Amino acid sequence: MDLSNLLLLNAGVIAGCMVSLWLLSLWLKDASIVDLFWGFGFVVISWVSLLNAASPTTAAWMTTILVTIWGCRLAGYLSWRNIGKGEDSRYTEMRQKPGRNFALFSLFVIFGLQGTIMWIVSLPLQVIPTLDASFSTLTPLGLLLWLIGVSFESIGDFQLARFKSNPANRGKVLDQGLWHYTRHPNYFGDFLVWCGYYVLAISFDASAWWTIIGPALMTFCLLWFSGVAHLEKRIQNRRPEYADYIRRTSSFFPWPPASKEESSSLSSHSHSPTS
Repeated sequence: MDLSNLLLLNAGVIAGCMVSLWLLSLWLKDASIVDLFWGFGFVVISWVSLLNAASPTTAAWMTTILVTIWGCRLAGYLSWRNIGKGEDSRYTEMRQKPGRNFALFSLFVIFGLQGTIMWIVSLPLQVIPTLDASFSTLTPLGLLLWLIGVSFESIGDFQLARFKSNPANRGKVLDQGLWHYTRHPNYFGDFLVWCGYYVLAISFDASAWWTIIGPALMTFCLLWFSGVAHLEKRIQNRRPEYADYIRRTSSFFPWPPASKEESSSLSSHSHSPTS
């Protein structure tokens, strides 16, 4: 199957999955199940692409296995964290806005939009099985980025889950482990994973350069759409001490945190009438 037909096939598969999830969400009255499918959705796309390629190479099989490891870990973690705890507050707030047909709204704005983003972000994964791919000097870099990214995500999620499991930490801010160097190690890890997939794609065949659209969109979402900016706005409303954490800790890229003196200085300047 050529690339254009494969892209259309995957678009249809994603649409079918999202409509099915949407119908299930109406029955469960829980739109947040869309988040549980996010990681696994890329696994589905990767396997559909691989199994419909004319002659998938070893490189294509390797990439699909990497996606399966990453996607199943993420889906499993989110399912463990969220199932049985009701609808995420983000979606509940959307549901409660007056004058809105939430069923129709959720089909297009929640499930439809996420499906569209998934299709675009996964472009490197869809292209790789169609390439006459072979390993190159760039391939180890792609693998290294993927490994570091998965490690950041996994360790960050584990540290956060352990922190939240202690009742004594209720209302507090985690600033230890990876969270000592970045406020969002899981998002940073996700960023590296998708950079890794892109580097793998161009390492197999430089003609795949245009698939950078995928990781670029993912980075935009992580930083400004549904990731860092959106999450921190919600956290600051619930945890006053998070403002100080913001002042001393890197937002995204890991970096040694500011000292207490530097943090205090930044705080005083930010409240100065001349600043």
